[in-house]
Amino acid sequence: MKIFLASVATETNTFSPMPTGLQDFDIIRPADYTAEKAAEVGDLEIFRQLAAAGGHDFVFSLAAAAQPAGPTVRHVYEGLRDEFLAHLQRELPVDIVFLPLHGAMVADGYDDCEGDMIAHVRQIVGPETVIGVELDLHCHLTQQMVEQANLIVIYKEYPHVDVVLRAKELFQLAVDTKAGKIKPTMALFDCHMIGFYYTPYEPMRSFVDAMMAAEGQNGVLSLSLAHCFPWGNVPDCGARMLAITDNNLEQAQSVATAWGRRFYDIRHTATAASLPMHEALDRALASSEFPIVVADQADNAGGGAPSDSTFVLRELLRRGVTNAGLAMIWDPIVVNLAKAAGVGATLTVRLGGKMGPMSGDPLDLTVTVSAINAKLVQNWPQLNADPLPIQCGEAVALHCQGIDMIVNSKRGQVFSPDVFSNLGIDPAQKKLLVVKSTQHFYAGYAPIAAQILYMAAPGAIAPIMTEIPYTRVDLNKYPWVDDPLAT
Repeated sequence: MKIFLASVATETNTFSPMPTGLQDFDIIRPADYTAEKAAEVGDLEIFRQLAAAGGHDFVFSLAAAAQPAGPTVRHVYEGLRDEFLAHLQRELPVDIVFLPLHGAMVADGYDDCEGDMIAHVRQIVGPETVIGVELDLHCHLTQQMVEQANLIVIYKEYPHVDVVLRAKELFQLAVDTKAGKIKPTMALFDCHMIGFYYTPYEPMRSFVDAMMAAEGQNGVLSLSLAHCFPWGNVPDCGARMLAITDNNLEQAQSVATAWGRRFYDIRHTATAASLPMHEALDRALASSEFPIVVADQADNAGGGAPSDSTFVLRELLRRGVTNAGLAMIWDPIVVNLAKAAGVGATLTVRLGGKMGPMSGDPLDLTVTVSAINAKLVQNWPQLNADPLPIQCGEAVALHCQGIDMIVNSKRGQVFSPDVFSNLGIDPAQKKLLVVKSTQHFYAGYAPIAAQILYMAAPGAIAPIMTEIPYTRVDLNKYPWVDDPLAT
């Protein structure tokens, strides 16, 4: 079989003050492709390896990935899309097109970039080519995607430790479809919910395990829960259940409805809650155990926040907290100053607070440069697979009044304790660790944490759903309405 792969992916916070431009995308083209580079932008190498193992002809076109921020500039989105579409046209005929996307990409003039890309691919390849789409579970799952693709497989875990597993699942389903072994039929159910749902904890743990156990049984090929991305002010924002059955659309709708209502029934206990900043810090500092890991969810770059807020750091300094670590503050200017001064230097810096009111005010601090890493990499743990390397750019460790701060040049969230240990800091010995992340830190930090606390400090993506200023989303959904399916 001839297999074509392309990816243009980002997660759009429509409330973010930072537009997503061409310079924000890490782009790999065929001449640049290496396994190392491919790993930096997702699971592309898994598809290539599976194709090679099956003796298939694999055509890589383009992979472009950007950190979450505001809507993508229109000509940037259209340029990247049209580039891989032109390549696809030249490669016809193809048997399978794989599109590892995100599912919450918004561009100027496009609420549903993924649906637009899939529809353009279908127009080019016609009805006989199999289109397989992989999505992040924080997606806006639309009817257009379902109508234009043959297969959609969504990550099941939050944190997303199953990226590689889902790629393998999608690959096998697509090959089996083209070989005529199965005929996928897909259906959606709107759960009328918006929220965050952490899968390591009950009742989500049992729900995900039950979904996986049901796959492959009684004609059910795949089940996926699209959690939604709450900071996307688009009409399709909201949790939806997707079922894929074998040549039985009526069954697909019935299964999607049954599983969607099963999820809806646990809405009160599945929805994650976060503590106000002062309460979270009070609890952490009152504990005699260590380390206590506190997630600064409101400044998570993975949701489109700047990752330069100073609210929590200011409070730690005010309280005189020592033996603490905080990561990562995005401040390329301070990184350059620390590099110039060198390890061991003491200098005065104006740290963070550069991107607007939701970043807080900058802090004028006297710091000591304790370490410099010219290419910081953190390894994101994956289930039954090698960790995914996450590039953090240049990074420095700064010490100030008992607090070790990791400051870096490439905006991104915290996935792993590597952000500390790769700068000579032992995170397991800290009383308190504050990480700018919502949940993806969990897989790396849970093994060393005495306790994990989720904190709703001030910031660009404060995790209280009912405070998000929607203007285009139908809010006949939980938690605005307690029982929306009854109305």
